[in-house]
Amino acid sequence: MYRTIIEDLKRWKSSKRRKPLILSGARQTGKTYILKYFGKTCYKNCVYINCENEKDMKDIFSQDYNVKRVLNMLSAISGEKIEKNETLIFLDEIQEIRGGLTSLKYFCEDAPDYHIVVAGSLLGIALHGETSFPVGKVDMMTLYPMTFNEFMIAIGQEPLLDFVKSKDWMSITPLRNRYIEYLRQYYFVGGMPEAVAAFIENADFLEIRTIQTNIITAYKTDISKHAPKSEIQRIELVINNIPSQLAKENKKFVFGALKQGARARDFEIAIRWLQDCGIVHKVCKVSKPDMPLTFYEDQSAFKLYFCDCGLLGVIMHAPVNQILISNNIFTEYKGAFTENFVLQQLKADKNLEVFYYANEKSTLEIDFLVQRDDQMIPIEVKAEENLKAKSLKSFVAKNAVTHGIRFSMSNYMEHEWMTNIPLYAIGGF
Repeated sequence: MYRTIIEDLKRWKSSKRRKPLILSGARQTGKTYILKYFGKTCYKNCVYINCENEKDMKDIFSQDYNVKRVLNMLSAISGEKIEKNETLIFLDEIQEIRGGLTSLKYFCEDAPDYHIVVAGSLLGIALHGETSFPVGKVDMMTLYPMTFNEFMIAIGQEPLLDFVKSKDWMSITPLRNRYIEYLRQYYFVGGMPEAVAAFIENADFLEIRTIQTNIITAYKTDISKHAPKSEIQRIELVINNIPSQLAKENKKFVFGALKQGARARDFEIAIRWLQDCGIVHKVCKVSKPDMPLTFYEDQSAFKLYFCDCGLLGVIMHAPVNQILISNNIFTEYKGAFTENFVLQQLKADKNLEVFYYANEKSTLEIDFLVQRDDQMIPIEVKAEENLKAKSLKSFVAKNAVTHGIRFSMSNYMEHEWMTNIPLYAIGGF
């Protein structure tokens, strides 16, 4: 299945300042698949070694980091010839071998003509346990679950996607019911490649839900292998509580909702584990809507979102028919699915730093704030066709913002102060 990150990988390959590449991401987002595909289609040959399964890799760096010796061993283990600029060396599950990440420093300094990529889970890399991380000696990319655009390509709807890319609203509007149907499907299936593949093969929604449940179980298992036992129960509480917190009008994460008397310091570590695992995105509030946004970040006030709307549906126990057939997905669930969907696309498409803003003295709240170059862009998310946007209009009028964005189920509209973009056209944003 096509992933847009392949274009970033091609740019990495041709860069004169190329360094060893770490591709991180939550488990089962497709890191191994895309790097194998990259090696097969863009290189003369690809040397692939799974560091978790290959016993001979366990002590490869125990003697030293002599790159020439290591390259000879990699060639012997794989049975492949390794050539400068012609071979992609792909070490999967790099976090499983002692010294694996540190070795990238020496590949960068002593063998710049050899193209090496490594992959691992976000959790594994965050807890690599090395004496030093090769800061400044590696390039880094993150692979997220498939976006709605990638989903459309995978299910053979690229012609519809072309209208969105060209912003041909005259053609898009009459076809809105088709777009909405595919959006519903994506809300259920989500962007995990295995779930998407199952949907394409036979559209067995029970099988898809089983796959999604297994993915969540795998995440929990990954965490339980490393996290202190005292944190496991807290992690479970946070995971199970996210849907109800997102369903509230004020989506700021409230610790008291987890259990009576719960305080932030009791759950800070649990939330960090979920972030390192890649299962949640933490969107912090800004105390002041000014640039740079990171300068005004308030870590004590935040919202939590799942990395994938399909996984959110599992945790929420949302029935299939309510997502695919009834209007509940756009009414009763309100922002829970829709806001999670928008955040997922923003993170996956451009890996944006995303914040939100709320004025404690009024009801004004901006769902998301992003910064692009020298512009601050306020984003409002509407699950329905409700066109009231008082907060967004007031925010644009009072702050140094020239234009706002609203994602909703309404058709495309352009106003002097705001552009309304249909949710299914978010890829064009």
